[in-house]
Amino acid sequence: MSIDLPVDELSLEDAKSELDRLHRLIEKADRAYYQDDAPDISDAEYDAARRRYMEIETRFPELRRADSLSERVGAAPVDGFAKVRHAVPMLSLGNAFDDADVADFVQRGRKFFERDKNLELAFTAEPKIDGLSASLRYENGIFVRGATRGDGTEGEDITENLKTIADVPKKLSGAGWPDVLEVRGEVYMTHADFAALKKRSAEEGGQDYVNPRNTAAGSLRQKDPSVTAKRNLKFFAYAWGQVSAPIADTQYEAVQRLGEWGFVINPLMIRTTSVEDLLGHYRSIEEQRATLGYDIDGVVYKLDRLDLQQRWGFVARAPRWAIAHKFPAEQATTILHKIDIQVGRTGTLTPVARLQPVTVGGVVVENATLHNEDYIAGRDSFGAEIREGYDIREGDTVIVQRAGDVIPQIVAVVPDKRPAQSKPFEFPHVCPECGSEAVREVNPKTGKLDARRRCTGELICPAQAVENLKHFVSRNALDIDGLGDKQIAAFHAEGRIREPADIFRLAEEDTRSLKKLKDQEGWGETSAKKLFAAIDARREPELDRFIFALGIRHVGESTAALFAKTFSNFEAFREMAFRAGKGDAEAYNTLLGIDGVGDTVVQSVTGFFANERNEKAIDALLAEVKPKDYVVSISADSAVAGKTVVFTGSLERMSRTEAKAMAERLGAKVSGSVSAKTDLVVAGPGAGSKLKQAESLGVEVISEDEWFERTGQA
Repeated sequence: MSIDLPVDELSLEDAKSELDRLHRLIEKADRAYYQDDAPDISDAEYDAARRRYMEIETRFPELRRADSLSERVGAAPVDGFAKVRHAVPMLSLGNAFDDADVADFVQRGRKFFERDKNLELAFTAEPKIDGLSASLRYENGIFVRGATRGDGTEGEDITENLKTIADVPKKLSGAGWPDVLEVRGEVYMTHADFAALKKRSAEEGGQDYVNPRNTAAGSLRQKDPSVTAKRNLKFFAYAWGQVSAPIADTQYEAVQRLGEWGFVINPLMIRTTSVEDLLGHYRSIEEQRATLGYDIDGVVYKLDRLDLQQRWGFVARAPRWAIAHKFPAEQATTILHKIDIQVGRTGTLTPVARLQPVTVGGVVVENATLHNEDYIAGRDSFGAEIREGYDIREGDTVIVQRAGDVIPQIVAVVPDKRPAQSKPFEFPHVCPECGSEAVREVNPKTGKLDARRRCTGELICPAQAVENLKHFVSRNALDIDGLGDKQIAAFHAEGRIREPADIFRLAEEDTRSLKKLKDQEGWGETSAKKLFAAIDARREPELDRFIFALGIRHVGESTAALFAKTFSNFEAFREMAFRAGKGDAEAYNTLLGIDGVGDTVVQSVTGFFANERNEKAIDALLAEVKPKDYVVSISADSAVAGKTVVFTGSLERMSRTEAKAMAERLGAKVSGSVSAKTDLVVAGPGAGSKLKQAESLGVEVISEDEWFERTGQA
């Protein structure tokens, strides 16, 4: 018979022969693909074989086999799950959390069998798979029922869902299996399949999957087996329940026998008589954890001889002859593939470790913070060694820690796993986003270099742009009505505003744009005109506000006012800062000599104006706006010159910042608290403790309107 013959031309005999041939071919291909990771036919050949297989079943339903492969891609939906009582209970394991617990477990075994002279106890060690336990019942070599662990005595019947898993044989291979055999193991999802499902779900706006274990458990309990089939679940066999005849004399031999009968068994299982070997294997598995491709949460040790297992017996709901050595719940070993530098909204360069995904504390961890360049180099903020002085390099095997909601961090390096060709990480001295110099400032509190390196390109750095633009238009800066955080973010995303100068070119650009602002959602002709008018109204900002709006690090409202008062106009301030940045000692000392200005502020200011990109952005901005000169109106008849003033309560005609600036221009000193040295308190509605303090000290108190009258500003 030709295998190319159309299905509808096959005789019943030829169809049976062809179905058997395709069954063998597909099973072999499945084993090669899912178990051996070595496909022996192309995807196209495999798909064609499966299509032909299902066509034959449809054309000749009487030939459908009990172990039909078509069920692996779905079956009719089922209504709920029936209960299955386990003939042999599915027990849990006791836990070991450190080396001493493992040594104690082995010692208990030796003590229990101490009367058996010359008896040497052997134990097995294998990874503890972090998945969902399942029990598979086979009768005469045919899979007939599958169940979850449930409460250990009774589980859920998930037979149809288990049939969709390629690792679950529908018929046992080889020979020698008992008539009744319950195989037990773990259903799990690989890291790759989990990542693919998570990505697919995100693209479709579906649920966010937390980790492979929970996802596998949820997939196995789907009411529709076709959904389970799409999740590509896997199964490791490592134990058994009810059997009609013994299958081996030892644990190790029994598991190998399961492998011969068609189950996937874990290749990392060993047998040894030494506690040291058990612990060594535990460490080896922990180091491989990130490269296994599936989640494990410890290592399981079992007494090897099955007859001795029965003698040692059980306690409560766990066997005495087995124990699970758990990995630290909040730590995991993985591989650091790459170190990326992220630039935060304040310009801080933060190193981030890109890791081989590993589950820590129930969450899949792919990234970890590296804090700063000192931390990478193996030093703390005081210069002392951390991690025994080992630096962190790309390619390193590392220990990641995650506790609660704390961002994962690398707490140790495994030095003997370091690649021979690895090199120390070179922390960038320029911003990866804009190319501006990235500097470490002197911490004024400690006199030492700040642990963080920051980009100096405030105005032009894309990573800082939106936050800087928000600051530029904020209430205490240029205070542009109608241009808030939401509008700034939207305009930046649309490309309408990239730097401060673009704000003042917004109306002009809008006239040339095919996509008018008035036509955008949430806008109209009136609102657009109001915004453009509000922007135009700020083309001559007060000098102190303008300096503050630039967002120079460490230059707050008060410091901006000090610079405005000292230099009177922006060009004078800019020129002095520029000269100081070029090494002019006189200019530097002039800035440093301003009462209230320290070295940290001066360094920040000179660094800002020394940045050529910032200079270009300022030139573009000054082409659109003209900051007012700062004029201090101190005259002989000024009613507040030389006086100390306190503003309190809710001011209605001006902001607190405007009030302070006005008072300082008129020669007054503004204080934040009331004392015996206070000359005048300006109290608005809601004034509280400061008003009471002023009254108790006999300090003069006036209203906001009276302030305007007294200063001649009404």
